[in-house]
Amino acid sequence: MKLEDIDKTSVPQHVAIIMDGNGRWAQRQAHQRIFGHQHAMTAVRQAVEAAVASGVKFLTLYTFSTENWNRPQAEVDGLMELLIKAVKDETKTLMDNNVKLETIGDIGRIPEKSREKLLGCIRETAGNTAMTLVLALSYSSRWEIAEALRGICRDAASGSLKAENITEDTLRNYLATKDYPDPDLLIRTGGELRISNFLLWQMAYTEFYFSEQLWPDFRHEDFYDALYDYQNRQRRYGKTGEQVKN
Repeated sequence: MKLEDIDKTSVPQHVAIIMDGNGRWAQRQAHQRIFGHQHAMTAVRQAVEAAVASGVKFLTLYTFSTENWNRPQAEVDGLMELLIKAVKDETKTLMDNNVKLETIGDIGRIPEKSREKLLGCIRETAGNTAMTLVLALSYSSRWEIAEALRGICRDAASGSLKAENITEDTLRNYLATKDYPDPDLLIRTGGELRISNFLLWQMAYTEFYFSEQLWPDFRHEDFYDALYDYQNRQRRYGKTGEQVKN
């Protein structure tokens, strides 16, 4: 698909992506896994550009999960070094595309040098308005929900929150994503059919799109393919098809 094939009047407001397949991409070329991560930035840049061109307002990328800390130390160290390089290299791209960078996750676990580069880019892009790019770093949905429950329990214990007043909206307001709309569309590359502890609460009514493309090969056209597929679905939110039509 091309950009001109996309109906700009029905673009998803929020797209989330599980960027899967870097390791397998590298192994197919007889390289170590970190080689795939190094080549993933082209796909990130293409996804950001395609999202901005389409009119998407929020793009969330599952960049590093809490479970990823359990990977071999050499790979984790390599990923943290790549994070520094990516933030440094891509800040100009974000500025040129008027994209604001934000993050969700337990970033206190990220090495100080990487964290400071990340926070510097967040500050530099804070005034941009075309789209918000959210990096899910040291993130998992179960961690996020547990953090939200701890916050609720603290406020209940202090008397500022009553148990009988807790609603779905209450929990939402304690989540890391409280400032963003729920994703309309999830794209997962790499051919796997799971959501891997990503935005579990937020994706109750998200449309899923699974691509066989390994992430380093993902391009503008692949993003537009996912948008086109999304635009040819009917989102019912528990209603019947006839109710939605009417």
